[in-house]
Amino acid sequence: MPHKPPPPAARTSNRQRRVAIVVSRFHEKITTKLLERAREALRRGGIADENVEVISVPGAFELPVVAEAAAASERYDAIVALGCVIRGETPHFEYVAGEAARGLGNVALAHRIAVGFGVLTTETETQALARVDKGAEAVQAALETAAALERLGAAPRD
Repeated sequence: MPHKPPPPAARTSNRQRRVAIVVSRFHEKITTKLLERAREALRRGGIADENVEVISVPGAFELPVVAEAAAASERYDAIVALGCVIRGETPHFEYVAGEAARGLGNVALAHRIAVGFGVLTTETETQALARVDKGAEAVQAALETAAALERLGAAPRD
């Protein structure tokens, strides 16, 4: 029976975790606030500022491809995706929101990396502004998932 390598050494604290935040510029008034809340949550979680990289993309549709590249780089322990899709008069909303969710889920599964989903899907800008704390919630989900993956020996290796 082949010998399985031991899981990577546990990080001694969140401070050592490396996190990529991929943030959409579309609906920038909202995504800027999502980003602010995410950065605050990372600091509260003990993540060192120098271990956080913010990567800007045009819109929510572009989040998965950049999250994929970030995951493939093996430089991060977690990825947080932030965006906002507001329903309009056409079915565009469903396509963009659905593809962002599907693509980000695929990144998480393909790379066994924590991906915090902070993409708002609302009817109005007012609803979106009321939900900007989802940036912090996406960070919390990503950090908890990264810790669980690490305990299982399934986290990305250095």
